[in-house]
Order: sequence, then structure tokens, then C-alpha cells
Amino acid sequence: MGNIIAFVRDSLTNMVANLGTSRDKASATFYSMPMLSDEELLNAYRGAWLPRKIVDIPAFDSVRAWRDWQAKKPQIEAIEAEEKRLNVKGKILEAKIKARLWGGAALVIGTGEQDLTVPLNVERIGKGGLKYLTVMSRRQLTAGEVERDPASEWYGKPMLYQVSSAHGRQVEIHPSRLVIFNGNPAPDDEIVTSAYPGWGDSVLLSVVDAIKQADGTAANIASLVFEAKVNIIRVPDFMQNIGNAEYRAKILERYTLAATAKGINGDLLLDKEEEFEQKTASFATLPEVLMSFLQIVSGAADIPATRLLGQSPAGMNATGESDLRNYYDRLQAMQEVEMTPAMMRLDECIIRSGTGSRDADIYYEWAPLWGMSEKEKADVFKTKADAVRQLVGTSPGQEIIPREAVSDALVNALVEDGSLPGLDAAIGEYGKLSEQEPSDEELAAAAAAPAATSARPSSR
Repeated sequence: MGNIIAFVRDSLTNMVANLGTSRDKASATFYSMPMLSDEELLNAYRGAWLPRKIVDIPAFDSVRAWRDWQAKKPQIEAIEAEEKRLNVKGKILEAKIKARLWGGAALVIGTGEQDLTVPLNVERIGKGGLKYLTVMSRRQLTAGEVERDPASEWYGKPMLYQVSSAHGRQVEIHPSRLVIFNGNPAPDDEIVTSAYPGWGDSVLLSVVDAIKQADGTAANIASLVFEAKVNIIRVPDFMQNIGNAEYRAKILERYTLAATAKGINGDLLLDKEEEFEQKTASFATLPEVLMSFLQIVSGAADIPATRLLGQSPAGMNATGESDLRNYYDRLQAMQEVEMTPAMMRLDECIIRSGTGSRDADIYYEWAPLWGMSEKEKADVFKTKADAVRQLVGTSPGQEIIPREAVSDALVNALVEDGSLPGLDAAIGEYGKLSEQEPSDEELAAAAAAPAATSARPSSR
């Protein structure tokens, strides 16, 4: 009996108000799976601005700032030249957009090998060994049987992918030769039924209801504009005579002429017994109603309204900066958690194809998505300079880290972030501090430092 009472209390059942009973109106509410065909997805993306921005904005922002390679200057130049040759940034953007729209897409890593069913061996990639990158959506790539061996790297993922060639034959590709991106990953492929097994869902699937409600609200408000001003004219014995065809024709002719005259000079000519009244609709609260629906879309898409709608933030002292920072932080996490692992083999191929070898010291970092103002850049520059002064001291012999080492590191940092344009060329012309001979003053100061130290009285 106690368990029954606890259950009733936990479920908030109220027999008088029908709350929690079969007669509760909310009991008929349940979640159903919205279905969007490929044609509907295409129409939404091509014909409506909200779906297109929801698909494009995170994809574009994730590659906008791209990444900074950390290596020797010739190595960086070779790798970046290889990325430009293959249009890696553009191909990743295309794949991300198609993955978000269709639910999945991939880049085929082309090395010139004929047998694509064997795993890709990145160790065999030499200089110029990366031949092409081809973007395919889940409409072109068919996922094969799922790997069920828990010891396999590809557990829970398709062991092979198939693509139809131009001659009608099926070409199989090993997943190691693909850079695979998904839209919204399926939570469990064993219970999720899909027309395209092995792939995720379109990002529009979970936000389509919010988009339709916002679009419907905007369309209704737009239609109300035509009813913003309504002229009302009362005509004596109108309903009694409306059945007469000749009367109807005269009425139409009469008020067409009256409307024409009013449009020309602003005066409306009426009979003494006719009455004229003008009613206007109020739109005072409609912008707030529409904005509420658009904010729901913004939350559903996980994109700040300031970025999705391009609007200024509302409210006292509101800047929208915190929303954008949170959004960029989430994208930064997505780059590290999703994009970096997916692009791992591609990056290894790019390094080897660009430099001809694999230097273990080569790596990259995703560039910050939040752009700093000129004042912020100046503050960062000053902070770096002050930190360097603390490390090297005010005179020779007081440095914590050798002055030459700090100088070389600072030059690399300033070249990478572009704080001092032309610094790289200037260093090439005049040389680094570590490459320069010390001056006579520096030699004299260095020689005097030990003598001064030995001349100090002992504290004992």
C-alpha cells in the first residue's frame, strides 16, 4: 500500500483535476519522429533562409580561422602549400555542410592506389603522394556491414563503403581511406531505422518543427500587413438589394469610382445616407511574438541569435559577447573532439606529402575563433613583452632562461600571430639574437658580473 501511495505522489495524480489520469489532456502528448525526405531537405536548404543558415553557419565557423602549424618555417610553407594545392579547407567545409544537411559525408583520400579495399598505410606516403580529395555525401556512399568485433578499431562502424562508379560497377572503399563526418550521430544503430544505415541524421531533423513555427508566424504577420487598414462603408438597404444583379454591378462601379477618386485627391465622395469608417490593426506586440519564435529556433540550433539572425543583442548593457564566446568555445571543443580525430590520417598524409617525411615535432593547433580588437591585440603584445623582460632580466647574468632562447621563441610567437608584420623577413636579413656576436659593452658587463659577485661580503 505504501508503494502505491508513493507512486501516486511521485506522478502528481489529481483525480479532481484529472491531472495524471487518462483524462489529462497532457497524457495524449507524446514524441514522434519527424520524417524529412531528401527532396524536403533539399527544398528547405535551397528555398528557406533559416534552414540554410542553420546548416552553413557552424560548418563555416569551424573552418573559418583554420589552424596554425607548428614546425620549422620551410616545413610550414610546404604543408600549407600542400593544403592549398588540394584545397583542404574548402573540401572540409563542403563535407561539413553536406554532413549537416544530409546526415553524413566523407572525403576520399586519394593516393593513386588501385585497391581501395585495403587499409591505408600512411607510412608509404611520400612527397606529392596525396593525389586528390573527393567529397561524397551519404547519397553517394553506401555503408556496408557494421564491424562487431570489440577488439577492432572500427567496432560499431561500417567495415567497407560502396560507391557506384560511372560504369555502373560498385567500388568498395576501406574506412581508413575516408574522412567521415556525421550530422547528428544516431544514438544506437541497432534501434534506429534509417533509409541510409551507417550514417547520422540531418541537423534539420530536430529543429524542423521550430523552424516551421517561426516561418508560419512570419508568414501570418506578413499577411496581416495587407489588413492593416480596412475601410468600412455602410450602405442603406444593402442586404435587401444585393441579390439583384443590376444592383451589384452598380455597387461595384460606384465604389470603384469612389476609391479611384480617393486615391487621386484623398477625398471620398459619399451619399448623405452612407457612412464611412476606417479601422487600423495594431502591430505593437507582433515583433516580440516573432522574436520569441526565432529565439526558440536559435536555441534549438544551438547558434546565438546574434550570429544566426545578425541582430544586435537586446537588454541593458547587453553585448552578446558571452553568447558568442560560449558558441565559439563549443565549436573549439567540436574541432578537438570530432574534427581532429576524423582528420587524423588525412593530416598524416598531408605532412608526408608536403615535406616528404614525418618530423615528430610537427603538429598544429586550431586557430582561435574569437577575433581580438586592435586594443586587445596591443594589450596581449604588451603582456608578452613584459613577460619576456621578467624572464631575461634587466642585464646579462640575471636571466632565468638564456636570452637567445627567449628571443628565438618570442620571434616565432610574433611571426605566428602577425603582431609585427615583416618581422620574419627582417630576421632573415639581420639574423637572430643567437646568431649575432655580443657587443663590447655586453662582454664587459658579463665579465664584471662574476667580479662583483665575488667582492660581496659573506653573510656568514
